[in-house]
Amino acid sequence: QVQLVESGGGLVQAGGSLRLSCAASARTYTRYHMGWFREAPGKDREFVAAITWNGDTTRYGDSEKGRFSIHRDNAKNTVYLQMNRLQPDDTAVYYCAASSIGISHEPQGYDHWGQGTQVTVSS
Repeated sequence: QVQLVESGGGLVQAGGSLRLSCAASARTYTRYHMGWFREAPGKDREFVAAITWNGDTTRYGDSEKGRFSIHRDNAKNTVYLQMNRLQPDDTAVYYCAASSIGISHEPQGYDHWGQGTQVTVSS
């Protein structure tokens, strides 16, 4: 079992940046592939980015390519999502997730979820 706690959300103006963090409790954290998803009001949960357990492979959603960057520090049991050039459409609750199988664009591919952190981008 792994517990995930996101932080770093907040209010930012369009064009600004935020870095989200996701701290994992489990000693087996390094065995998990990690992902970030987001959910805006009235919309389905959307894939944002994912990274393999050793950090050698990353994947991004189409709208995040070139703006967002995912990386992890296994010594700190933490995965990060650096978000640049934020736009109002990026407003959502951002969730961190862990998978014991592999990286996936689908929420069903993940076993454990954090509680989410709100990101609001003003125009």
